[in-house]
Amino acid sequence: MRYHNHMKVHQRFLNPIVAALSAVFLLTATAFADEPLDGLFDKLKSADSRAAARLEREIWNEWSKSGSAAMDLLLQRGRDALAAGNPAEAIDHLTALTDHAPDFAEGWNARATAYYQARQFGPSVSDIARTLTLNPRHFGAMAGLGAIYEELNNPQKALDIYRAALAIHPNLRGVSESAKRLEAKVAGTDL
Repeated sequence: MRYHNHMKVHQRFLNPIVAALSAVFLLTATAFADEPLDGLFDKLKSADSRAAARLEREIWNEWSKSGSAAMDLLLQRGRDALAAGNPAEAIDHLTALTDHAPDFAEGWNARATAYYQARQFGPSVSDIARTLTLNPRHFGAMAGLGAIYEELNNPQKALDIYRAALAIHPNLRGVSESAKRLEAKVAGTDL
């Protein structure tokens, strides 16, 4: 019962945020231009799974460059803390990063992941919203938002978000499978 009440609080908090967020990334994803990455995103849409994995790595590498060695170090420390299973430490490093580099989308995305691992969905969604405002093609942030909606037992919203991510990156690992599973669930037939 306690978990159920916890879910209601999160859903009440998340619904208005995600409505605004959905409008931001669905309306601007196609209009967003980041010339150094445009070619990679164009190739990503038609790549086979092997080429897509390589292109995805290249995109993540570009997204991870803040332009400052100190900010890149904070990002790496946050990621290392996440890999070590310490989301609280990661949140500390990544909060310092977002404070000092508020226009660096990957800092917000990494902190969203840390909040998600800490089971703090509200702050995670807030950081995802900031990530997608700065980088509307951030398929990783979209996948994370879809996962949150799955955990909150809202398969239709999760499916919509997964579809938006797949429109950008058709071979996004795990997301295609999740979308198929949710399509069956939304249609009323569990696989």
